[in-house]
Amino acid sequence: MKKNKLSFNVIEVPLDFLFLLIAGITAYFLRFADFVVAYRPIIFELPLSLFLKILLGVSIGAIIIFTFSGLYSFKRKTLTQKISKVFSSTSFFILILIIAFFFNQRLFSSRFIVLFYWAFSLILLSLERIILNLVHHYLTRKGVIKSNIVIIGQNDSNQNLIQELKSNKNLGYQVIQSFPELNLKFFDFLEEIDRENEIDEIFLMNTLADRNLINTLINFCNSHHIVYKYTASLLETKIINFEINTIAGVPIVEIKGTRLDGWARVWKRVYDLVLTIFSLVLFIPIYIVVGIFIKLDSSGPVLVKLTRVGAKNKKFKMYKFRSMVVGADKMKKDLMSQNEREDGPLFKMKDDPRITKVGKFIRKTSIDELPQLINVLKGNISLVGPRAHEPGEVAKYDDRDLKLLAIKPGITGMAQVSGRSDLKFSEEVRLDIYYIENWNIWLDIKIILKTVKVVLFDKNAV
Repeated sequence: MKKNKLSFNVIEVPLDFLFLLIAGITAYFLRFADFVVAYRPIIFELPLSLFLKILLGVSIGAIIIFTFSGLYSFKRKTLTQKISKVFSSTSFFILILIIAFFFNQRLFSSRFIVLFYWAFSLILLSLERIILNLVHHYLTRKGVIKSNIVIIGQNDSNQNLIQELKSNKNLGYQVIQSFPELNLKFFDFLEEIDRENEIDEIFLMNTLADRNLINTLINFCNSHHIVYKYTASLLETKIINFEINTIAGVPIVEIKGTRLDGWARVWKRVYDLVLTIFSLVLFIPIYIVVGIFIKLDSSGPVLVKLTRVGAKNKKFKMYKFRSMVVGADKMKKDLMSQNEREDGPLFKMKDDPRITKVGKFIRKTSIDELPQLINVLKGNISLVGPRAHEPGEVAKYDDRDLKLLAIKPGITGMAQVSGRSDLKFSEEVRLDIYYIENWNIWLDIKIILKTVKVVLFDKNAV
């Protein structure tokens, strides 16, 4: 469901760009039509080739302005609100365009084309949203786009809301289970339900439930990447990132688990792919040389696939250059007594006998982690994020630690560049949770640049 919703919003960008080009070309040919020329003679020269170059740049600029004006916001909006936003965003863009052409009239001097470009853009972008809205409603009613929800708590005042969620297919909700109250037994059922039918949202109708249980529920939602919503009341909690909507006249508050929702997730994925593809090509010589040395140093494969836990507690295979002897995982049990980490669930041993000679070098320089770029391409991890841990380690997480599973893990992260392996587990968690709650693109760029510095100059990097 979530990917369907995300794709439906993202498709507006290329469609807008296409229709802006169509609007501009239509305005151009209309200006040079015989019946228009007869009324308004042409007193300027504007070859089609030059116009297309200008139109391409202008349309790209329009998309950028539309983005910053909030036209592509993922916040739920009615069709009227969408068309109103199209009008205000397009008009603002045309105003900037007119000002730009005023200061450079040699570049463009046809007010007719600008005026009709604005008119055609309004018509086409509005029609686009009307059609997309109709398609969205159709797919929602057919159950293609839907949110699987679990409802907790029922009373007389909430029956209208529950009935509306179940009966109104246009809302896009499918109630897969409801519970009369929030209690400890509920969480066992919830785990089972989430495995059988992936839960998208949980509605808490009874905000007078035990506060400890509510906190446990919020942690569960964060770790399983489930949207948590509750009926508005005097719930005493500090909320930084939230959104309020109404269903059947009942105010519904949605607590945003992370900043990586909507377009933020799209942008992060885009630059992940761009940087990863560039890096994979750049590091080809390193892959070849390291692969040869690993083969010469010890028997076994060049790459290993290690089971790790990612977003929503889902397991995946992480690629790394092999730095240990074959069968190292089986030897770990015998070495647990020598674990140098006294806090948290992680294992660390300074002179680990399982590590090969080449393995010590590629670990020291972090070269062993380069194959994780394959995982980034596959979408298992991101370039920047919390460290990915083993299933056995994740099983020992407490409620606070589970928030690390709210987003994709990363090849590098705040914990890795802020002390690396010298950090205590509790400090790692604190830094990674800070990253999750305060994410922005510039923070990712700073972490990536600092990672390069740490790998090249920090002798303690592991």
